[in-house]
Amino acid sequence: MFPKKIRAWLKARGLTPFPFQEEVWNAMMEGKSGILNAPTGSGKTYALWLGALGRLWPEIEKKENLTGIQVLWITPLRSLSKDSQKSLQTAADELETGWKIELRNGDSSSSDKAKQKKKPPQCLVITPESIHILLSQKENSHWFSQVRVIVVDEWHDLLGSKRGVQVELAISRIAGLVLEAGLGPPLVWGISATIPNLDQACHVLLGQSFLDNKSGFVAVKSGIKKEIRIETLFPQSIERFPWGGRMGLPMLHEVLSVIYKSKSTLVFTNTRSQTEVWYQNLLLFGDDLAGNMAIHHSSLDLEIRRWVEDSLKESKLKVVVCTSSLDLGVDFAPVDTIIQIGSPKDISRILQRAGRSGHGPGRESLVYFVPTHSLELVDASALQYGVHNQIIEGKQPIQKPLDVLIQWMVTLAVGDGLDLERTYKEIGQTYSYRNLTRDEWNWCLLFITKGGESFGAYDEFLKVHLAEDGLYRVPNRRTALRHRLSIGTIVSSVSLKIKFLGGGYIGTVEEGFFTKMKPTDVFWFGGRPLEIIRITAGEVLVKKASKGKGSIPSWGGGRMPLSSTFSQLLRMKMNELAEGKNLDKELSELAPLVEIQKMWSVVPRQDEFLIEYFKTKEGWHLCFYPFEGRYIHEILASLVAFRIASTQPISFSLAMNDYGFELLTDIPFDIEEVLGLNLFSVQFLEQDLKQSINEAEMARRKFRDIATISGLVFTGYPGKVQAGKHLQASAQLIYDVLEQYEPDNLLLAQAHNEVLDFSSETSRLVETLERINSQKMILKKPPGPTPMSFPILVDRLREKLSSESLEDRVEKIAKQLEAVAEGKASGGRRMAKNKTKEGHELI
Repeated sequence: MFPKKIRAWLKARGLTPFPFQEEVWNAMMEGKSGILNAPTGSGKTYALWLGALGRLWPEIEKKENLTGIQVLWITPLRSLSKDSQKSLQTAADELETGWKIELRNGDSSSSDKAKQKKKPPQCLVITPESIHILLSQKENSHWFSQVRVIVVDEWHDLLGSKRGVQVELAISRIAGLVLEAGLGPPLVWGISATIPNLDQACHVLLGQSFLDNKSGFVAVKSGIKKEIRIETLFPQSIERFPWGGRMGLPMLHEVLSVIYKSKSTLVFTNTRSQTEVWYQNLLLFGDDLAGNMAIHHSSLDLEIRRWVEDSLKESKLKVVVCTSSLDLGVDFAPVDTIIQIGSPKDISRILQRAGRSGHGPGRESLVYFVPTHSLELVDASALQYGVHNQIIEGKQPIQKPLDVLIQWMVTLAVGDGLDLERTYKEIGQTYSYRNLTRDEWNWCLLFITKGGESFGAYDEFLKVHLAEDGLYRVPNRRTALRHRLSIGTIVSSVSLKIKFLGGGYIGTVEEGFFTKMKPTDVFWFGGRPLEIIRITAGEVLVKKASKGKGSIPSWGGGRMPLSSTFSQLLRMKMNELAEGKNLDKELSELAPLVEIQKMWSVVPRQDEFLIEYFKTKEGWHLCFYPFEGRYIHEILASLVAFRIASTQPISFSLAMNDYGFELLTDIPFDIEEVLGLNLFSVQFLEQDLKQSINEAEMARRKFRDIATISGLVFTGYPGKVQAGKHLQASAQLIYDVLEQYEPDNLLLAQAHNEVLDFSSETSRLVETLERINSQKMILKKPPGPTPMSFPILVDRLREKLSSESLEDRVEKIAKQLEAVAEGKASGGRRMAKNKTKEGHELI
C-alpha cells in the first residue's frame, strides 16, 4: 500500500496524482521494473521519485540507518543533474526522510567526492561515465551493493548510443553486487517523453531478464496528450528559387516581433555556428535586448551555461539563443515561447524543444517555426502533421560494440578486479552483448592482457595481469590513471580553450578552426567579438575586439540528420503538392514556386522518382530526388557516380541537401543509356559501397574513435591534451599495422561495420533503393536549374565562395532564372530561350 504520508504531502501541496503516476507507484510497490512514457512537464520525476520513496518507506519511517546508496538516478546531462537533484531533495526534505541527495559528475569538486566516500548519500544523481569511474576505483563496489532502485532519466537520449551501452553494463554489475549482498534485484526504471518502441526500449534497459519474466515488468504510458501549438512564420514573399545559405536571417524582423510580444523566449537553432550568428544579429537589430539576452551551447564554459540557466529560471532574461544543449529536461517554468530556426528534421526533437515552454501539466507549449528558405515550408507542413498525429521516431540500439566492452573490462580490472566468469555471465544478460560469443570474449581478454596478436612486444598494451587471487588486475599505477582519465564513449574533436588575457575561460572551439588564423584576427564566440592575442598548445588567448566583424567558428558533426520517419512525411507532403488538393496554409504559400517547378519539370508524387538533366556553363547536371536526407544522399551520390563511371570514363563532382543530390560533369553523356544501367540496384551493394565511398579511408578515420574508447591511444592528461593531428596520426599508424599484420582484428572489423552502419545506415539505404526501384522514374530536361535543384547547386557553390560573394552571385543567378520563368510563362519563346542561355553563362 502506498504510504499515507506521501499522499498527505501531495494533498497539502494541492496536487492530485495522475492515473499514470498511480500506476507507476503500484507497480513499484509490487516490486516491478519498467519504463514510463509521459510528456515533458507532466510529472514524470515525481512518479518515479515518490515511487522509490514509497518502496523504501518502511525503512524510512522506522528511521533505520540505510547505509550506502539506496537510489541511483542516472541522467545523460550535467545540467539536468543539477535540476534533478534540487527537485528530489526538496521532496525528500518536506517528507522528513532525512535523506541526502547529491550529485556526482565531471564537475563535482574533490572535496565533495571525498565527503561522499566517507558518507555516501541515500540518493546519488550521476552520469553514466561517473558510474564507470567510481567502479574503476579500489574498494568502491560497496557503494552500489545496497542500491534498491535505479532510475534512468531521458532514456531515449541514451538509447541507440554507446553511452546507453555504458548504462547497460553498469546496471548489470550493480545488480550483481546487490544480489551478492543478499538483497533482491534492484528495481530498474527508465523515463522518456519521446519514445515509441516501449517494449524494445524496456528490453534494452532491463536486459535479458525482460524476456525471462515479462510479467515482472510494465510499460506505463501517461495517456496525457501535451497540447503543442506550432505556428509557422511566413516570409513576406516566396522565393521561387530558394537557397538556405543565409541561416534564416531574412526572417529576422518576424522573429523579433515574436520576441517582443513574449515574456521569455528560447530561440533554438540546429548548430552552434547558427546560434552565434543569430545571437549576433538579434543583438545588432533588436531594441533593448542587450543585457536581456544570452547565448547557450555546449562549447561555452560550464559557469556561463549555469548562469544562463539560473537567469532563465529567475526571469532575468528575455531571450536565450541555444542549441540542443537546452533540449532535455531542465525546467524553465518562466519560458512561454519557443522559436525553432530551420527544420528540426525529426518530430521527437521538436516535441522535446516544445516542452521547454508550458512546462507543467495542462499547459500549452507554443512553438514558432522559422523556415530558412521557402522549400522548408514543406518541412513546416510535415511538422504540423507529425506533431498533431504524435508520429515519433524510434532509435535502434547498438549491437556488441567491442571497444566499449574492452574499456569496461579494464575498468573492472583497475577497480576491485576482473572476475572472468562472473563478468561474462553479467554482460551476457545485457541486450547489447546478449549474442557475444565465447571466442569474441576470449579475443577481448587476449587484447587487454597480451596486446592481441600484434602488440605483445609493447608494455603499454599489456595492461591487465592475472593476480594470485585469480582476478585480473592492473598493477601499474600510471596505466590505471590513464585509463580512468579516458573512461567514456564521447570522442570529440580536439578543442582549444578560449581564455581572456586577463584570466577567465569562455569555452572551447575545435582546433581546426584556428589553423588559418593568426594574432589580431577577430572571431565571434559566446556572443561577442574576440581578437586573438596568441595561440598556444591547448589555449587561445584573446581580448575583446574593438571591431564587430569576424569569423564564426564551425564545429564538426553539426548537421542534424533527417530521420526516416520525417523523410516519409516530406514525401507525403510533396505528393499533396503534386496533386494540389486540400493544401494546408504552408503548402498553399508555395504556389509561386510550384508553378515554375511544374512548368519546367514536375513535382513528384509518392509513386514517382524524379530525375532532372540540364546543361549550364559549369557542365551537365544530373539531379535525383529521393527525399531521404543529406546523409543518405551523400552515400547515394557516391554510389550512383561510381556505377556510372564503371561503364565509361567520366568523373563527377557531388552536391546534396535533404531533398536530393546532384552529379555534375563536364562531359556530355547519353542520359537514357545511363538510366538503363539500373543505378539503384541492391545487387552487389556492399561491394560497390566499399569502393564508391572510399570505405577504407572512412574506416581509418572511424578507427580513431574506436582506438580512443578501447584505450589503444591516449588523448592526454588534463591541461595537456594531444593535438588532433597527433591523435589521428597515432590511430592511423595502429590501423595500418593491424591491416597489414592482423587483418582479422575485431576492432578493425568494428570500424568497417560502423562505417556502413552509421555513415550509410545500411538498412535504411536498402529500403531507399527498394523504394526507388518500385517507383515510376520520371526524367525531365528543364531549360536550367529548377526550384528543386537550385538549392543543391547553391550548396556546392558555398564550398567555393565566401559568404558575401556567394550571396551576390546567387541573387544574380536567381534573377536571371526568374526572368527566364517570366518569359516562358508569357509565351515569349525566343526571349525565354535567349535568357536561358544567359542564365547558363552565369551559373
